[in-house]
Amino acid sequence: MGKIFSFIREARAELKKVTWPGRQQVWYSTLVVIAFTLFVAAYLGLVDIALTGVFAKLI
Repeated sequence: MGKIFSFIREARAELKKVTWPGRQQVWYSTLVVIAFTLFVAAYLGLVDIALTGVFAKLI
């Protein structure tokens, strides 16, 4: 049981050393992730449509 409490105490000490991002940084990072996800989805959608058309003509 002592090891568990020691682990929790050390983990809390390490978490206090972390530099957490601010609200604005989190907001901008979220926007970048959403924009990148939409870009990749659009790209893959276009590739899918193109390949579907190519293979439909071959078959």
